[in-house]
Amino acid sequence: MSRAQPDTDVDLSDLDGFWTRPIEERHAVFNALRDQPGLPFFAEREINRAIPAGPGYYALTRLDDIAEASRRPKLFTSGQGATNIADLPKEFLEFYGSMINMDDPRHSRLRRIVSRGFTPRRLDALTENVGRVASTIVDDIIDAGECEAVRSISARLPLTIVCDMMGIPESQHDFVFDRTNVILGATDPEYVPEGTDIFTALLQAGGDLTNLVRELAALRAENPTDDLISALINAEIDGESLTPDELASFFILLVVAGNETTRTAISWGITALTRYPEQRERWLADLDKVTPTAVEEIVRWASPVMFMRRTVAEATALGGQELSAGDKVLLFYWAGNRDPKYFLEPEKFDVLRSPNAHIGFGGPGPHFCLGAHLARREISVMFRELLTRIPDIHATAEPVRLKSSFINGIKHLPVAFTPGGAR
Repeated sequence: MSRAQPDTDVDLSDLDGFWTRPIEERHAVFNALRDQPGLPFFAEREINRAIPAGPGYYALTRLDDIAEASRRPKLFTSGQGATNIADLPKEFLEFYGSMINMDDPRHSRLRRIVSRGFTPRRLDALTENVGRVASTIVDDIIDAGECEAVRSISARLPLTIVCDMMGIPESQHDFVFDRTNVILGATDPEYVPEGTDIFTALLQAGGDLTNLVRELAALRAENPTDDLISALINAEIDGESLTPDELASFFILLVVAGNETTRTAISWGITALTRYPEQRERWLADLDKVTPTAVEEIVRWASPVMFMRRTVAEATALGGQELSAGDKVLLFYWAGNRDPKYFLEPEKFDVLRSPNAHIGFGGPGPHFCLGAHLARREISVMFRELLTRIPDIHATAEPVRLKSSFINGIKHLPVAFTPGGAR
């Protein structure tokens, strides 16, 4: 079958022309693409002279197609790049993607070692810490009656949890926050000014975080403490342990991915409760019952990571489209989470939505998000704290969106609430 050209003049590779449009227009485009036979094909754009335009990619917008590709990792591989469309140097991929940009057996080995660091005792301690941090966050803002929610609430919770878990001192938290903003927002001029070479900025930010964790790892090797860095550098699974480079790349993955999903979900969750006040009332009416379904709906509705890439290993067919070895496919989770085949009124935010088989943490298979349980816990606890203590928290302006085709981020979100909170 020949490549299907989209029945739309939209170019998914056009960061300025498509991804900065109103989100309602994005919905309409993906709805149209989902209804087309086969898989629409898009050309790639040149990033810079060092990274020429690639051969293009197929867009997967139906949840069935995304799930099938996710379940077949040997056929739809990640080793040539999962978080980027362009083919980048292998060293760059592993520096920034760690397990995300790996296939088995390396992926399984690294995930197995890392997973052993999350013991039941450490997870119990994490759960307790999430509650303490969420309470402190509300303590710090409650008397003001207003704040900028991304930095003061949404980003602060996961950043503090990840840094505490790794043993990063509080004096370095702002440093980590600023570097992760560069990594997540490399295509946004607020974080990487126009005229700056994106890859230089990314390598600098990644290098700064790497140096930080290597310094701490050297200290923990001599004097281990009760943190994840100590556990990982001293862990030996089947005679293997993490190398210094693997530890550094895992830290970048954890501090970026572990920060981003929760940060974005909480920001969009506050936005959703502002736009849909009746959903806030439903949630407030029964916090215990509604919180689990509300959290899943926030993740679906926000879809923090909008796509992941896979590369076809051998000729196959998917979604009515013949694919050849080397073809790129982009798994658009954003579109899959609005597939009307699985979600009634998918554009609607519904805290009681059930069933809700979303793919906000990735599709089924070995690359499903390792931190999904922690992210769910963080979102649950933060909204329970907000809705209990400052239940009228609401956005006072539209969110300032991140300029990105990869992360559905919010950079700034002003909010207000009754000073002193619920009495």
